[in-house]
Amino acid sequence: MNTAPRSRRLRATLAMAVVIALVGVFVVRLADIQLVQASELNEQSKNKREIEQVTYGDRGDITASDGTVLAGSVTRYNITAAPAFADDVTVTVTDADGVKTKQAMSVDQVLAKVQQITGGSLETMQKSLTADPDANFAYLVKGVDVDAFRAVRDLKNSGVSWLYYERQAARTYPNGAVAGNLTGFIGTDGPQAGLEYSADSCLAGTNGSETYERGADGVQLPGSTSVTEKAVAGGDLRLTIDKDLQYMAQQAVAEQGEAIGAESATAVVMEVGTGKLKAVADWPAVDPNDVNLTKDPADLGSKAFTSSYEPGSTFKAMTAAMLLDSGKATPTSQATVPYSRSFPWGGEIHDATFHPTEKLTLTGILRDSSNVGISLLGQNLSAQARYDYMVKFGLNEPTAVGFLGEPTQGVRQPSAWDEQTSINTMFGQGVSTTALHVAGIFQTLGNHGLRLPAQLVESCTAPDGTVSMTPSGDSVQAVSAYAADTTVNMLESVVSAGDLKDVLTIPGYRVAAKTGTAEMARSDGTGYGSDRVVSVAGLAPAENPQYVVVVTFTKPSTMKTSAAAAPTFNKIMSQVLEMYRVPPSTEPAPAIPQTW
Repeated sequence: MNTAPRSRRLRATLAMAVVIALVGVFVVRLADIQLVQASELNEQSKNKREIEQVTYGDRGDITASDGTVLAGSVTRYNITAAPAFADDVTVTVTDADGVKTKQAMSVDQVLAKVQQITGGSLETMQKSLTADPDANFAYLVKGVDVDAFRAVRDLKNSGVSWLYYERQAARTYPNGAVAGNLTGFIGTDGPQAGLEYSADSCLAGTNGSETYERGADGVQLPGSTSVTEKAVAGGDLRLTIDKDLQYMAQQAVAEQGEAIGAESATAVVMEVGTGKLKAVADWPAVDPNDVNLTKDPADLGSKAFTSSYEPGSTFKAMTAAMLLDSGKATPTSQATVPYSRSFPWGGEIHDATFHPTEKLTLTGILRDSSNVGISLLGQNLSAQARYDYMVKFGLNEPTAVGFLGEPTQGVRQPSAWDEQTSINTMFGQGVSTTALHVAGIFQTLGNHGLRLPAQLVESCTAPDGTVSMTPSGDSVQAVSAYAADTTVNMLESVVSAGDLKDVLTIPGYRVAAKTGTAEMARSDGTGYGSDRVVSVAGLAPAENPQYVVVVTFTKPSTMKTSAAAAPTFNKIMSQVLEMYRVPPSTEPAPAIPQTW
């Protein structure tokens, strides 16, 4: 019997069965891949080809009152790479004649080219690229400028597909140290000082993100970029500071500070009718572009806001206003004033220079800056009454500016004063203030007794035009208009008839001022040493005060009296009156008896 045909049919059947079985397996597997696992596999594939990167929301500008940028953002770029795709490449090189040629480059040669362009560390780039060879992302060099970025981009476009870059915002301070103590600066960990830190809620942008896809060779796929979250820029912070006046004030205190061997110095210019700060100068100054130049961390902020000191005789202006307001004295109240005064508890006070017993009015006491004289009349007010006036003048709290580092502890309650301290506070010892607080006292006196909150920030304006951080704070009638105005008139005697009249006088203007030479307490608590804070605070024009100027010098070594501060006060006040075109005085100062 012939079995060959049957055998062939059997083999054909088996082959068909095998084929059908294989097709079935493929169909099942295909269905599993395309239907059952489709979503999961698609997501895995997407994760391998989709790259997410941060988009940066630009930080807002800090500007002076006229819009001049004091702190701004510039575009910088981080150069990155995909180690998983890093390999030798062939790049297209174009010579000076426009002829294109192909050139092989190894990975190390590419990195050497990036190093040449950016100035980055070749060793750092090599370590970054080899730390995780399978990674899709690694930093090569951060913060390169636009020119370097463009050169790296050209290198990438010539054939180095595994090179990438990301945009970031960097901070720059176009005017260098001008207002640097106010603006603060940005460090590697973000805002570090000044307004950059305290106004970060205004200035900070909100970062976004975007994604793009790339092929198996690591090349970005055209048209694949999509924004997942839009970046939002920060707001612009406008200050009340006059940039030109700020520069001039900084130069003035620096010049005199160096001349008298001072440790530090400040100058404050405040607008009487608004409380706006037109200049707040500190020396040593900070250049936010290179804070490493500032060796002492204590100099990084603004000592005009943050440094507490016993103000000395500038305080006598407030004591006089208290006496007038309370009816306890008049400008011609009489006192017999010896050089020194002793007290039953063993304490003693004396005037700055020896003099025979004099018969002075309250005006004469201010003119001569007599500690003894102001204590004789000031004792007519209780300690509690004087403290209450200090509170009205704003000395119990930080300024309305809320500058970073301002002292939170104001003048102590009178219950914490001993008998000697109670006397000393009348002439500015035993009580701590800042230069801004002293400026506030004189603003109040110049504004008919109405204290206004100090203003450093004009506003914050968001990109959509929303305005916030507008000045706030309550005005306080610290003393009557009579008391304030009369005190200003009395202070004119310091300029017209005092020991420093030749230095303080500004031709054509009536100026009211008070000098101060305050002893500094020893750090070990054993009393006062030989160090001083010398200052002058004043107003002009006295008949209608427009501006306050306060200058201070800490620990001068060659001249330890207020005579060291007087020339700088005159220079800054003269500049202020000229810059703002304040009309000269047309009426003479009132003649108030200074002796009896």
